[in-house]
Amino acid sequence: MIRGLDTAVKRLRKQVFTEVARVAFESTNLNDDIEAIPYKITPGDEPQYRESIWRERAISSERVRLAMGMSLRPEDAPVHLTAGLDESNISEKYYEPPLMQVIPSACDACTANEYKVTNNCRGCVAHPCVEVCPKGAISIVNGRSCIDQDKCIKCGKCKAACPYDAIAHEIRPCAEACGVNAIESDDLGRAYINPDRCVSCGMCMVNCPFGAIADKSQIFQLIRALKEGGEIVAEVAPAIVGQFGPHGSPKRVKAALMELGFSEVYEVALGADMGAATEARHYVEEVVNGDLPFLLTSCCPSWSMLAKVYFPEMIDKISNALTPMVATARTIKQKHPNARVVFIGPCASKKLEASRRSVRSDVDFVITFEELDAIFEAKGIDMSSYDKEVELHDATGAGRGYAVAGGVAEAIEKCVNAYYPGVDVNIEHAEGLAECRKILMMAKAGKMDGCLIEGMGCPGGCVAGAGTVLPINKASQAIKKSVKDSTKAIPPKELAEIHLD
Repeated sequence: MIRGLDTAVKRLRKQVFTEVARVAFESTNLNDDIEAIPYKITPGDEPQYRESIWRERAISSERVRLAMGMSLRPEDAPVHLTAGLDESNISEKYYEPPLMQVIPSACDACTANEYKVTNNCRGCVAHPCVEVCPKGAISIVNGRSCIDQDKCIKCGKCKAACPYDAIAHEIRPCAEACGVNAIESDDLGRAYINPDRCVSCGMCMVNCPFGAIADKSQIFQLIRALKEGGEIVAEVAPAIVGQFGPHGSPKRVKAALMELGFSEVYEVALGADMGAATEARHYVEEVVNGDLPFLLTSCCPSWSMLAKVYFPEMIDKISNALTPMVATARTIKQKHPNARVVFIGPCASKKLEASRRSVRSDVDFVITFEELDAIFEAKGIDMSSYDKEVELHDATGAGRGYAVAGGVAEAIEKCVNAYYPGVDVNIEHAEGLAECRKILMMAKAGKMDGCLIEGMGCPGGCVAGAGTVLPINKASQAIKKSVKDSTKAIPPKELAEIHLD
């Protein structure tokens, strides 16, 4: 609902990342400079958004900790803002689980799930809300409808029946955005993320109007590594197109990254090309031949985690193709064995993927476009006036199309049609975790046999990821143009034979 708008929450997040980045680049007294950040974000004596300047600074302090990769402080113990800073002050990946956290002092304890009669109620004669309520929870008080919350079962029939739209359904925005029902309540009614259910897509974070949910960042540690020197290579996700404004072309972003200290930049669409060629072969050899009833794509970590956690019997149906991030990282490390690899993309859950034991040696850091935008700000790099360019061309239109929902399946379909003439491809795709769960339930029931099923944790695909900057519709248009303008439509069939183990 609020995606793509330049809200105060979005500006506050950027300010926190920018100040942390500045400290990482410039600080000579780390503890004092970290302590000063909440006062830079909330200067003066008057609060900007909350009832108290002290609450604002308390919230900013927790955001700073998360931006440093550290966990939130307990509410019932005296823990200093910079507690744990020595462990965070390193030039390598630093991660304290969990990835996504609710800042208790920032949460407004929104109503979790309740139907309420508003002032739009006209006290009509028909009272359809009363008639349809299966539990007799609605009565007429002083000529108006009144809902007994102890009897209400949250079925929504009253709301659907009201001709004046006088009944509102109040629900936490974060919970409504969560497709796996991972948002619960603590003892004070504030949101709490159940780590056993969460798949780290970040949709709760981007849909909270209070900015009460945040993920942990690695920008501080990455900047430390850049300052130390050495070979550091960036791999940029396909969704980067358009993220840094109409003048921020991938060529200019590459030039800016090299100005920051990166030695080289690759397109993650290269790994996507490998994945498309590989999954085309898997589909033909395993689904068409009848060894598997269907094939699930593997590129979205939240989708894969959803399948593994909620549908464990489907683990062997997930393609064993490397994700584009990992395939590209391994390609880079074959060419640059001593380099550290930084994935730059739209996705929060890639941070979790890169922390898995099997991937840790491949991807050294993960940052989002949102975080990179703040790093550019800290270094005074303004894409609207930046004019340096360095060529960036590692992939085909198929791999670049992975950034939008349906793009993965479309790329694989094109590869099947080109590599295996005469083979029919049955394509299905789902976007958003709620839809992903539905399609997996249908697959479990045998209704998706013969299909190649693409799942994207974010509605709209990677361009709608939690770490994006550009509005989704504009980002989708930019990706489609990038695919159309690519010199090659699909990768060669032989790309599936490259071994990156």
